[in-house]
Amino acid sequence: MDCAAETDDARMKLAFVLFKYFPFGGLQRDMLQIAGTCQARGHEIHIYTLSWEGERPEGMAVHVLPVKRWSNHEKYRVFQQSLAPLFEEQGIDRVVGFNKMPGLDFYYAADPCLKDKLYRERNVLVRSLPRYRHFLSYEEAVFGRDSRTEILLISRRQYLIYKKYYDTQEARLHMLPPGIDMSRMAGSDAPEMRSDLRREFRVANDEHLILCIGSGFRTKGLDRSILAFASLPEDLRLKTRMIAIGSDNGEPFNRLARQQGVAERFQILRGRDDIPRFLQGGDLLLHPAYYENSGMVILEAIIAGLPTLVTDVCGYAYYVKEADAGIVVPEPFSQDVLNRSLVEMLTSGRRAAWRENGIRYGRSHDLYSMTEYAADLILDS
Repeated sequence: MDCAAETDDARMKLAFVLFKYFPFGGLQRDMLQIAGTCQARGHEIHIYTLSWEGERPEGMAVHVLPVKRWSNHEKYRVFQQSLAPLFEEQGIDRVVGFNKMPGLDFYYAADPCLKDKLYRERNVLVRSLPRYRHFLSYEEAVFGRDSRTEILLISRRQYLIYKKYYDTQEARLHMLPPGIDMSRMAGSDAPEMRSDLRREFRVANDEHLILCIGSGFRTKGLDRSILAFASLPEDLRLKTRMIAIGSDNGEPFNRLARQQGVAERFQILRGRDDIPRFLQGGDLLLHPAYYENSGMVILEAIIAGLPTLVTDVCGYAYYVKEADAGIVVPEPFSQDVLNRSLVEMLTSGRRAAWRENGIRYGRSHDLYSMTEYAADLILDS
C-alpha cells in the first residue's frame, strides 16, 4: 500500500499486522507500545492477526482472522493475501508489519535474517523446501531492492547482515534506539524488592539466584543455561538456584534439569508482570541465546543493576561490553567457555562494580525512546 501524503495533524487509520499475539512476548510488547504511541497522537489503530491471547487493548480494533491450513507457511500466505481487501474496505492509510510479508509500508525488524541462518546452517536442498522458499520470498519482499517498505531496525548487527544479503538501500533503513521500560531501572526501593522476592521464593541471603528470562526457551538457550548450572563445582552449585521465566513449554527443560541432577534447584515460571522484582532479587541474568536480534531483557538487566552473561550473537550484547556490566561469550559458541564464565561471574569480586556500572549507564544513555522515534517515522513519512 502506498503511503499517501498526510499533514501532521491529519487523523489516519493505521494497520498493525503480526501473525500471533500472546502476552509477554517481546515482539508483541513492542507492537502494542508503538501502536499506543500512535494512538496517543490521535490516530486510529487496527490490529490484524491470526490469533490473540490475553486482554485486548482499549480503544484499538483487533481483527482476528482465523485461517485453517496444514502448514504454517500456507496459513501465513492465506492470511497475508486476505489483508489487502480488508485494508481497502476499512480505509487503512498505512500498514506496519511485525512479521515479514509483502504489502507493508513499514516493517519492524525484530526477527533475524532468515537467509543468513539458512546459508550458515542448512544445505541447498533444505533451502529449496517449500516452507523456506515461502519465507525467503517474504523476506525478499521487505528487504529486496525492488521493495518500497521502510524498515525499522533495532540492532546494528542485523543492519550489517541484511545489507550483506539484500543490498537494501540506505534510505529505507532506519536505526531505532532501544525502548526499555524505565520501570526496570534500579530505584530507592531496590533493597526492599530484593528481600521480598527472595523471601517469596525462599532464596537464602548466601545463595546465588540465576535468572533466565524470555519466551522461546530453546532460542534463548535455556538448555545451555541448565548445562552450565549443572557444571558448577558442587559447593557452588548447592548454593545456587535458577529460575526461568517465559511463555513456553517447559517440560523438555525440566526433563533436562532432572537428567543433569539440578531439578531441585531449578524451576520454570510462566510469563508475568512483576519482572522488576526479579531483576532486583536475582544475582545474574544468564542469556546464552542461539540467536537474538536484540535481546530487550539484556538492557533491562543492565539498567536494573543485574550483572549479565550473554552470547555475542545477541544484538544487545554490545551494551554489556560498553557498560562493562558483565561478560559476553564470543562466537563460535563453546559450552565450556560459558561454564567457566558462569563460575567467574558468581565468584568474582567485580559483581558490585558490574551492578553499579549498569545502573550508571542506564542513567546516562538514551535507552528509552524507541517507541517515540518509531512513531515519528510512521506518522511523518
